[in-house]
Amino acid sequence: MPREFSRIDRIGDQMQRELAQLIQREVKDPRIGLVTVNAVKVSRDLGYADVYVSLLSTEELDQESPEVKESLAVLTKASGFLRSQVGRAMKLRVIPQLRFHFDTLQGYSRKMDSLIKEAVGDKPAVSRDDDDSQEEPEQNV
Repeated sequence: MPREFSRIDRIGDQMQRELAQLIQREVKDPRIGLVTVNAVKVSRDLGYADVYVSLLSTEELDQESPEVKESLAVLTKASGFLRSQVGRAMKLRVIPQLRFHFDTLQGYSRKMDSLIKEAVGDKPAVSRDDDDSQEEPEQNV
């Protein structure tokens, strides 16, 4: 019977938790802002880890936004420090190189949500009949 989670998946999950804490507590650069680590995908040979981050902002951000580029540059510059701290916390023999990417999934999901609302409108997907929902079925004891 195969395992549910591979070792690589477990390492990626642990790295995600560690990086989220480190970025929040240890990286003191004000240019970063509020960063969320959404996912970490580790290569099979532990050579590199792709870290997908999103930024909390009042405006819609994309890959080409100056705020995103600046935050990714700061995180890339701090990757050596973050890598050493992750290595101490996880006690791995090989610590992957960190590559930071902006996660575009949130923007995509907002776009899909607006398209669905535009197509369907405000009506509920399943119509409810108030008479049926008021009555409860009898139970034979």
